[in-house]
Amino acid sequence: MSQRYDDGMATRRAVLGDAHVDRAEAGKTPFDQPFQTMITEGAWGTVWSDPTIPHRERSMLTLALLAACGNFDEIPMHIRATVNTGASKDDVMQAFLHVAVYAGVPKANHAIKLAKATFAEMEGETP
Repeated sequence: MSQRYDDGMATRRAVLGDAHVDRAEAGKTPFDQPFQTMITEGAWGTVWSDPTIPHRERSMLTLALLAACGNFDEIPMHIRATVNTGASKDDVMQAFLHVAVYAGVPKANHAIKLAKATFAEMEGETP
């Protein structure tokens, strides 16, 4: 693999955690190998590995963009990653308030619902 892949895998593990990445890697097949390589090199090895924006801020940007674009399936994963990125619950709420103003209240409302349930799960509570 390339240096960008190695950098991406290291950043992916730092942000998402070893357990998540190990599960994803175990589920990889020859069919989705090209996609997994692309996101590891592109998203993780290029964007997330660039030191210009710290992981905390990238986390907030990612959550806001996921919500604004209606890509809700990945929100719980990125909420769990806040433990590693340093984005607080207040940071996440501020990101979703921006979504409400600039992308729509229904998208922010759904993202907040997912975040609330994920935070509760992380804290061992029943959502």
